[in-house]
Amino acid sequence: MNLPASTAIVAIGLASVGCGGDDVSVPQVVQREGESAAETVPGSMRRYTPEQFYATVSYSGASFSADESRILMSSDASGVFNVYAQPVGGGTPEQLTRSTTHSTFAVSWFPGDDRFLYTADQGGNELNHLYVMTPEGTSIDLTPGENLKASFLGWSGDKRSFYVQSNERDPQFFDVYCYAASDYSRERLFDNDGRFYPAQVSKDGRLLALVEVISNERSDIWIQELASGTMTRLTPEVDVEHGFLTFTPDSTAVYYTTHEASEFREAWSYDMATGERSPRIQADWDVLSVSFSENGRYRLSALNADANTVVTLIDTASGEEVTIPGLPEGDLRGVTAATSETQMAFYVTSDTSPANLYVYRIGDEAARRLTSSLPPVVNEGDLVESTVIRFPSFDTLEIPAILWRPHGASADAPVPAVVLVHGGPGGQTRRGWNADVQALVNDGYAVLGINNRGSSGYGTTFFHLDDRRHGEVDLEDCVFGKRYLQSLDWVDGERVGIMGGSYGGYMVAAALAFKPEEFDAGVDIFGVTNWVRTLESIPSWWTAQRAGLYGELGDPATDRERLTRISPLFHAGNIVRPLLVVQGRNDPRVLQVESDELVAAVRANDVPVEYVIFEDEGHGFTKRKNRIAALRSYLTFLDRHLKAGVGT
Repeated sequence: MNLPASTAIVAIGLASVGCGGDDVSVPQVVQREGESAAETVPGSMRRYTPEQFYATVSYSGASFSADESRILMSSDASGVFNVYAQPVGGGTPEQLTRSTTHSTFAVSWFPGDDRFLYTADQGGNELNHLYVMTPEGTSIDLTPGENLKASFLGWSGDKRSFYVQSNERDPQFFDVYCYAASDYSRERLFDNDGRFYPAQVSKDGRLLALVEVISNERSDIWIQELASGTMTRLTPEVDVEHGFLTFTPDSTAVYYTTHEASEFREAWSYDMATGERSPRIQADWDVLSVSFSENGRYRLSALNADANTVVTLIDTASGEEVTIPGLPEGDLRGVTAATSETQMAFYVTSDTSPANLYVYRIGDEAARRLTSSLPPVVNEGDLVESTVIRFPSFDTLEIPAILWRPHGASADAPVPAVVLVHGGPGGQTRRGWNADVQALVNDGYAVLGINNRGSSGYGTTFFHLDDRRHGEVDLEDCVFGKRYLQSLDWVDGERVGIMGGSYGGYMVAAALAFKPEEFDAGVDIFGVTNWVRTLESIPSWWTAQRAGLYGELGDPATDRERLTRISPLFHAGNIVRPLLVVQGRNDPRVLQVESDELVAAVRANDVPVEYVIFEDEGHGFTKRKNRIAALRSYLTFLDRHLKAGVGT
């Protein structure tokens, strides 16, 4: 379950434990039967091992150093995410943290020296702390304590302080603190009463933006004057979801998203002096983000255009669009402008290439690529570009989806297929790099990444079509996704499985329990099985979003009968198809007991079940060894039950 934040399907930490007296099946990192490194397969395509797919290096984050000669970023080059400094001029990045157990992620350089901020939790439990690392290599926990969660909210305009949100005072509420950059002394600026999520402090330090979730159909934006405590509702009192985007650099206006006048999220501005609201960016797709460079010279915006990210950079002085030359095909993401506003860093990713870090100096003839994420052993030409398609569901509603077709698949050589369901509820399958998907396709599976009704990115009406109808209409969309695959002459319609993580894992279990003859096998990655228990045990820091979550799914106090009816655990006796379940032991969103009980119930049916638990991961897996083991378990399971024969 991905509320409030989405989680991609990634992978899994090795542990062998018992469940109801049964041993947990843990995949060994050995070659599958008939597998060899970079083996040539039909269609003149080489077949790669899980180790080769995860020899890719993942990069994220971009913060320019004070002298703008280095970029602070996160990388899993060591097998575990650590913080690195990448020279702007190119060359080998310097590793700055050396964790071998917990993933650590870059946040920001200090504006005037070589200290930097980074964050880490404990084995995927999502209880992140904020740390500072000195040039001497001393790490200081700025948010010490047990069972608290903290995150960075930004620098003050004068760079002498920075803002942090933390729930240390009360696990349910995020307060806001101001830390002095010199000695880390702090002051609490905002005491949260539980209604709000802090969003941003204005650069002049006077204003705090807050988001209040009223229901899954309404959220409001408030502004507090920090000196007086005066609160102002920025958005109108209507049943519309509003999302905070940013203060303008001069602190005179706020940008926010609204669908009040459109099916899609538009970017509007609110003038702090006059209260005037004005549309700024309107399109037939959702606005994902708006941000400004340090002094407002450049405005960056991004649209979610049919599962692709489309970025626009505007020179606010001239009003003209700035084109960045020399980029490959793909989505441009994570743009960060240097304080000088003379250069910017960003990532480019595509279906066949993991994200690579680029830097562009304004006016240069081309951007410079600084990283190489795809290993030399993997030929990009062997990988597969996806296609955006649409198919009619049971009620003729068009369902968008992303389709990956293996090289060599044809009417003469049809391939088995997998319906892939994203997390959420309310997530979206998007184009771009996904090592697990590319490995499945490379192994000879068609993959249909379905955006069932209730997915984001396709308008407000589409997004709300599954409200309190989960496990029903969205499941029918998955079934009709399978039927779409069966209509393709290059797909073996007798061998179609279903796979998903988080909410997608719930859909896998629901498909096998409520449509037991439809899919030939299922891969459930930390999926919800008992909605009553999950909603009653949501993490404490989700308190401010509880109303939205209940509006989407139902309140266990009043909707218990329906939540029980749509929970696969209570109908596991219907499951007759093979099932693989994977779970992180430290998952705070979908507790391990959800998977334990489903596995025990399905095993009681004498149905083939494989179960993998990882000790050092949570809701989404970050360590390379675990991703490799996870991918191997997916491929081994699907090869056994889709390629070798249904139900074997």
